[in-house]
Amino acid sequence: MSTQPQPGPGWLSRTGAKLTRMGELLNERRAAAEAESADSAPGGTSYGPGVEGEGVDHVPAPPAYAPAVPARPDPVAAVPWGMRVAAEAGWRLLVLAGTLWVLMKVISAVQLVVLAFVAALLVTAMLQPTVARLRRVGLPRGLATAVTAVLGFVVMGLVGWFVVWQVMENLDNLSDRLKDGIEELKRWLLNSPFHVTEDQINDVAKNLSDAVGTNTEEITSAGLQGVTVMVEFLTGMLLAMFSTLFLLYDGKRIWEWTLRLVPAQARPGVAGAGPRAWRTLTAYVRGTVIVALIDAIFIGLGIWFLDVPMAVPLAVFIFLFAFIPLVGAVMSGALAVVVALVTQGVFTALMVLVVVLAVQQIEGHVLQPFILGRAVRVHPLAVVLAVAAGGLVAGIGGAVVAVPLVAVTNTVVGYLRAYSMEAALHAAPVPRTAAAPADAGEKAAVPE
Repeated sequence: MSTQPQPGPGWLSRTGAKLTRMGELLNERRAAAEAESADSAPGGTSYGPGVEGEGVDHVPAPPAYAPAVPARPDPVAAVPWGMRVAAEAGWRLLVLAGTLWVLMKVISAVQLVVLAFVAALLVTAMLQPTVARLRRVGLPRGLATAVTAVLGFVVMGLVGWFVVWQVMENLDNLSDRLKDGIEELKRWLLNSPFHVTEDQINDVAKNLSDAVGTNTEEITSAGLQGVTVMVEFLTGMLLAMFSTLFLLYDGKRIWEWTLRLVPAQARPGVAGAGPRAWRTLTAYVRGTVIVALIDAIFIGLGIWFLDVPMAVPLAVFIFLFAFIPLVGAVMSGALAVVVALVTQGVFTALMVLVVVLAVQQIEGHVLQPFILGRAVRVHPLAVVLAVAAGGLVAGIGGAVVAVPLVAVTNTVVGYLRAYSMEAALHAAPVPRTAAAPADAGEKAAVPE
């Protein structure tokens, strides 16, 4: 049996040494490759082990002399705070102005209906306390409404008929006195220190006559327009009477139906503001009627004692014009002074002016603060602006409605502001410092 030599342990050690050497060489080459890639990367950054730089677009670093470019700020942060607040308020004001413009367009389109309904509200505010008293006496709601409405409409109709009757009765006498007054005024101008000649007076009279003659067509068209206005007036009066009947009879249910149109979240505030607005309107109408009646009685008595013709119709005009604050008193007083001037002379006109001014001063400083009170207190500037705006928008009707509208709006806005503040206080969480004494008291009351 032949024997072959067996491999000894030497070759294993040599093979392990060769593998170790190959591993060291591979590590050296890998380290050299990583160092080379780190040197070639921008900014000296490395792509990490095992990542080749081939095929990657390298952006060169900016030169040292290039200026630093800061990042752009947020546009909202760049706008000043005051400008942002002004912009927020501005677009909201634009929305409100657009809403008011559309509302005014709608009101002007149905102006007759709006004025008739507002007049019905004013008449209802004046008559509703009578309905309440009759119901407390024991009359049914329908009968109390019918009695109050019939009596109210009859009284207003009698007042209008009385004014027309007095004017027609005194028209001839007033025309004669007007001619005498014009002649007296002519003589006074001729003898006055203004050096007015008779030729100048005749020229003025001739120009007036020519103006009337040349504007005959305009006067005729104005007469036709007057017929149209009369038809619209009668239509509006019927609408106002019809609306007044329903407001007197069923006003509470109409208000409840109106509340259903309001969003649920705002309904409690509106429900609280409505009765307060109605009380303000009722106080305004009743107070204005009482003040106007006192003005008419005292100024009418003064005109009657001074022997001015048409004293009773002038007193009725003063009563009606008193519903237009400030402006109405001036217009009715000026009318009384002019009638006294052309019929009784300068001295009587001055005496009438004294009477009118005295009564109006008593009204402004005694009657209105005492009768109207704080419920409808509105600044005189707001009254003047409201009357002017109402007159420009809707004529005499707008001037009459303007001040009660401002008074009611003032009441509603004040109540809603107080209501919102109270709701915010109730919704606020209770601070812990306020609850600490109660907790301490409860702990102290617990027996050990």
